[in-house]
Amino acid sequence: MRLVIHGVVQGVGFRPTVHRIATDMGLDGRVRNDGGRVVVEVDGGHRELLQRIMEELPPLASVESVELIDKDYRGPKGFSIMPSSAGAKGAGIPVDTAVCPSCLEEMSDPDDRRYGYPFTNCTDCGARFTLISDLPYDRAATALDPFPPCEDCRGEYASPGDRRFHHQTVCCPRCGPRYRLVHGGEEQRDRPVQSFAALLRSGCIGVAKSWGGMHICSTLDSLPRLREWYRREEKPFAVMVKDLDAARRFADPSEAELEALGSAQRPIVLVPKREGGGLDQASPGLDNVGLFLPYAGMQHLLFKELGEDALVMTSANVPGEPMMLDDGNVMSLGADAYLLHDQRILNRADDSVLRVYDGEAMFIRRSRGHTPAWMPAPGEGSVLALGAQENIAGAVAHGGRLYSTQHIGDADHIGVLDYLDDSLAHLRRLLDMENVDAVAMDMHPGYSNRRLGRRLGEENGVEPLEVQHHWAHAASLLVDNQVDAAAVLALDGSGYGDDGKAWGGEVLLSSLDGYRRVGHLRPFPLLGGEKAVHDIRRLCYAIDRMSGRENNMFDDKDSRVLDIMMGNSVETSSLGRVMDALSCYLGVCGRRSYDGEPAMKLESLLDRGMRAQGFGVTVSGGEVDSVSLLAAVMDSALRPEDKAYTVVSCLVDSMVDMAVDAAQREGLEHIGLSGGVSYNSAVCDIARRRIEGRGMKLLRHRRVPNGDGGVAVGQAAIALRRSG
Repeated sequence: MRLVIHGVVQGVGFRPTVHRIATDMGLDGRVRNDGGRVVVEVDGGHRELLQRIMEELPPLASVESVELIDKDYRGPKGFSIMPSSAGAKGAGIPVDTAVCPSCLEEMSDPDDRRYGYPFTNCTDCGARFTLISDLPYDRAATALDPFPPCEDCRGEYASPGDRRFHHQTVCCPRCGPRYRLVHGGEEQRDRPVQSFAALLRSGCIGVAKSWGGMHICSTLDSLPRLREWYRREEKPFAVMVKDLDAARRFADPSEAELEALGSAQRPIVLVPKREGGGLDQASPGLDNVGLFLPYAGMQHLLFKELGEDALVMTSANVPGEPMMLDDGNVMSLGADAYLLHDQRILNRADDSVLRVYDGEAMFIRRSRGHTPAWMPAPGEGSVLALGAQENIAGAVAHGGRLYSTQHIGDADHIGVLDYLDDSLAHLRRLLDMENVDAVAMDMHPGYSNRRLGRRLGEENGVEPLEVQHHWAHAASLLVDNQVDAAAVLALDGSGYGDDGKAWGGEVLLSSLDGYRRVGHLRPFPLLGGEKAVHDIRRLCYAIDRMSGRENNMFDDKDSRVLDIMMGNSVETSSLGRVMDALSCYLGVCGRRSYDGEPAMKLESLLDRGMRAQGFGVTVSGGEVDSVSLLAAVMDSALRPEDKAYTVVSCLVDSMVDMAVDAAQREGLEHIGLSGGVSYNSAVCDIARRRIEGRGMKLLRHRRVPNGDGGVAVGQAAIALRRSG
């Protein structure tokens, strides 16, 4: 009998597990990797064998399907692991996971040959996606290919009773990669981690190379210097903490947040700060901070030597550009010290970022530890999707599955489009995807990745499909939840609308076949276009001019120029821009120094606010008069937090009501929430209460990022439906 097993079955100790079970059962046969699947041939007992395999799966393995083929086994006695064959491909490679307790124990044992060795890993843990170039998963297709295993490692690899039996990246200090320290123009290979820790303690800013990239790091005491050196005065920094006990000392994580922090994927998790916890400067003006735990051996060793419980850790890159991989190029950052190693990073992957809402994760950035990942696709074609302009991730649909790339970056920065192109090509290689039926991209004429879309379209003989930004948000939500249609609130900063305006506060009746805009916020001018996104005072000026209020944020000369712009600037219906204006009105943030800053800083006010009575919002022809509401609330005597909450709750409630009315007319039961604004917990609470209060079901993201990192998934789903 032949068993063809699909799933995450390579690089996880699956074949050794099959070998162990079959040998224990006294079966004759063999097992081999065959592209992205595993093929088992046995002379009998296949049902019991399969049952035991499912009961004794390795920690990182998962089985999606099993084919049984009635074929006699005609081989030698005994059970063997055969060399891999190319076969059919499929991205069944597991994600990178944190070093397991068994490996950490070896690293901590002075009598163990892997004592203090930062690349210690086994079939149950370690880097996977970031070090593989192709399938099948063999050492020759990994970053360990230049490091032939020593006699001891070969012995572990060949021993059926060892947990590194047939582990493709087995290595040790004798034969594996090594770290080195670069400091003051000198290179040090003896005790580099210990010396790096000492430099950090002394106030140095360092760069540390890990699995999928590099981090800029400093102690908390050096954070002010880091901000000045990195020219990042306000933007939050992630903080790596030694363990969960340290996380509790610095912050107030919930049980669900602790579970996410301690998961094998080790994402950055946004958690509430603890008063007096010492992390105020890590995320100025915010009530939360991004924490994560060590996942690589080097990081555990670093904390052991450091003598501190927290380190600031942020991606090592020129702001906006992809994370650096090349040891030579990273020197251009001008850090004090560099902890580097000689193993290539084949696939860069930034740290994943999520926040927990109502006990479930919402991905802000889906990357290391969570890619590659797939979900059922709404069709059988082959599609490439390029995402939006900021926070890009691409997507590939093939063979009835839809895959997202890792987080890529912002398309208007150097190297990002090349990174997107390479990431899509890598997924195509893993999937053995030769032909492309469609290429999907955003309809905004100024988006940089459209150049890549046109080139990929020409190379594959297809005309690129332009997809409206907020429809793509809605479609990603439908695919995320496997729902055919819903009325969706698409709430974000901006996206190019059908009418040429900057949308962002939309109610869309959506399916994968099409959408209808049934409601939106009242548009107001973006004075000076992109300048108004950064100088938030311009938003307030436009709103005040439309509502007849005085505005004293500019002198007479600037006011005259802005008055001229009132009639010829692009208009926006964005809830994100309304919340930016609120942030400015209430003295929270008047100038944006990083993406989402004004609205993010407003969240702490919203969380403390209450809705005031006596304020309503006018809805006419599907348009919610946010401008008049803002003027009325700003002229009131309410507390700042109540002003913020009253405006946002009135607007969200009105949009929910329009969505519910439209859904009921169409016989739909779901009201969706998507777009970057839907990360805001107050917005989620307001929407959920209104939706459930009207007897409908809330649809929200679980696997696909709410923000622009999920747009490519929606684009791909729409393109599949069109091409089918």
